[in-house]
Amino acid sequence: MNAEKIRRDFPILNRKHRSGRRVVYLDSAATSQKPKQVLDAERKYYEEKNANPHRAVYELSQLATEAYEGARERVAKFIGAKSAREIVFVRNTTEAINLVRHAWGRKNLAKGGGVTATVMEHHSNLVPWLLAREEFGAKLEFIDFDNEGKLEQREIGRKITGKTKLVAVTQVSNVLATVNNVRRIAKLAHEEGALTLVDGAQAAPHQRVNVQKLECDFYAFSGHKMLGPMNVGVLWAREELLEEMEPFLGGGNMIREVTLAGARWNDVPHKFEAGTANVAGAVGLAAAMDYLEKIGLGNVWRHEQSLGAYALKRLGEFKELEFYGPRKASERAGLVAFNFGDVHPHDLAQCLDEEMGVAVRSGHHCTMPLHQKLGITASTRASFYVHNTKEDVDALCEGLEKARGIFQLK
Repeated sequence: MNAEKIRRDFPILNRKHRSGRRVVYLDSAATSQKPKQVLDAERKYYEEKNANPHRAVYELSQLATEAYEGARERVAKFIGAKSAREIVFVRNTTEAINLVRHAWGRKNLAKGGGVTATVMEHHSNLVPWLLAREEFGAKLEFIDFDNEGKLEQREIGRKITGKTKLVAVTQVSNVLATVNNVRRIAKLAHEEGALTLVDGAQAAPHQRVNVQKLECDFYAFSGHKMLGPMNVGVLWAREELLEEMEPFLGGGNMIREVTLAGARWNDVPHKFEAGTANVAGAVGLAAAMDYLEKIGLGNVWRHEQSLGAYALKRLGEFKELEFYGPRKASERAGLVAFNFGDVHPHDLAQCLDEEMGVAVRSGHHCTMPLHQKLGITASTRASFYVHNTKEDVDALCEGLEKARGIFQLK
């Protein structure tokens, strides 16, 4: 794949940084930039088809409905779902997981039902289960990770038992870059009669995902991390689970009939999509999937791993730098979190931006328990995507050289 050519598809990356340098965007793990193909798809929808879907017989409403349901079909194909009925549109991964907590968890985790999560989870796949413990008595277990950021294999078997109702696990860590074997975990969960929820926020944008082959039961991801718009995401779940679950939100579109005595719910997945739909967001997400598949998800993954390997090599030149996660680039996704001597990550990120126009993330990355396990409060993270090149990594390292002098590191 030609990353330099791809970069030209991203209008925001063609602007100049205030320093006069080109923008070096290394924060796609937080949110990705959008290619013009996605921006055009959204604009075209608003210019030609905008109306409230499902609720009117006039032409524009029918066109909006076709666009929305066509996007649902596109998502189903992208992740290998059996049916578009298994695709629920939500705002983001966080909402998808909270939907499971409310619509499935209240029924199945009450009175001490067990949830097993990992210490490396993003808060989006951790806080909902802490709330489930407080609200309706769910019991929590946590699988730890080792010094290389890999899940402790002995703990996986020990923490998934006959008392476990749900295993909540990230497919790719947004800090450690660890790629977890979620298929194996799902198999172990099923052997104990438990279901598996996979946080795919850092996986679906970067590698080919097939939910059938993963053998999981719930899969959640966000559009804004995969070149798509903000405020649109996906919960995939096996259709029979969705049929059994109660609605998440009440209101319009999710009902079949309402009287003052009660209500009957719409069919899945509409039962979980109360209110006016984000049709433009769904259309933009479908366009993003088209864009990624044109490049080829295999090419995307290989490109990012190559950049990750190059980054580890270059970062290894700085003796005061410590990075986190697996030592081998082949075992990592395309991101790296690190600390640079005694420089606070916020100060380092500001320096890299001001000196080099390099945008990196700093903080705890919504993984406070993970950082506590590492014995640190924060880290700096550089994450790569389709438009990044080795020159971007070089710019990062040039910025680190400047930071070394500015902060007087020895």
